[in-house]
Amino acid sequence: MASVLSLPEPLQRFLSKFPLHTYSPIQVISKCPSQKPTLWIAPPRTTAVDQAFNSDILSTDVECLKWQAYIALRGLTNIAVRWDISPEGGIDGRLPCLHTPVFGDASSELLAPRSIPGWVNGQVGGGNDPLNGYSDEILKDESHAWVSLLEGVVHAALTLSEPPRPALSQLFLTAIAGGRALATTLSPPPAPLTGLSSVLPPYGANITLSSIQGQYAEAITSLSERLGTDHWFLGSENPTALDALAFAYLHCLLYSMDSTRIEVTRRVNLVAWERRVRTQVEAAFTVA
Repeated sequence: MASVLSLPEPLQRFLSKFPLHTYSPIQVISKCPSQKPTLWIAPPRTTAVDQAFNSDILSTDVECLKWQAYIALRGLTNIAVRWDISPEGGIDGRLPCLHTPVFGDASSELLAPRSIPGWVNGQVGGGNDPLNGYSDEILKDESHAWVSLLEGVVHAALTLSEPPRPALSQLFLTAIAGGRALATTLSPPPAPLTGLSSVLPPYGANITLSSIQGQYAEAITSLSERLGTDHWFLGSENPTALDALAFAYLHCLLYSMDSTRIEVTRRVNLVAWERRVRTQVEAAFTVA
């Protein structure tokens, strides 16, 4: 039987060039399951060594920071954070992700951002408020406008204030902000990189910080005036998702380049509000 199933010698010589190697299984470094919820984030401004002396464990990425603020402002504490995982290791190749521990009959899960509110509601209750924490329907509708403003021109200003890319790559790559084309966050949309007189078809978008500086300044002024002396935005008794989003942008703007940071530092109420909320958000997290 062995002679019947043997391969022809030419084929054996060919296959010998592609040997099959087997390796022993990789041992798990630690078999101890996670004891607390862990949020995977982009790195903070300080290193792991500095954490013993600096309480700043807030992510430098506005999307990750938004969810840090959301979790903390909902009243959760003792949440671990880790930043040793690249975005490719997260769900859909993006951060943040929330790794929940084993609890009772519930198994450990890795949650995408869209699943975090549901998990938080299960921890602190709630989630059934049709007004989402606002006093009435009018304020709830107004909150959508502020979210659009923050995720529009403010987000564009923050993105454009980051260190510039090399000129060649900036010419051929469309600026990407949070998985969306930066041009789609602006109204009216910016002009294309190639003009009508160009032999090339319209391509890309010609977006500069100076071109939206006026809109950005008006947005920060409006945000300051709407907050006034209130404890939370829109006069809410408790923090809402809008407060988490506003904090994330204000905190990142205060660490951006001068032209964008100055617009925030001129508004004393925004600076004081960001400092107060930052203390609450930082206290909710520990290093994993």
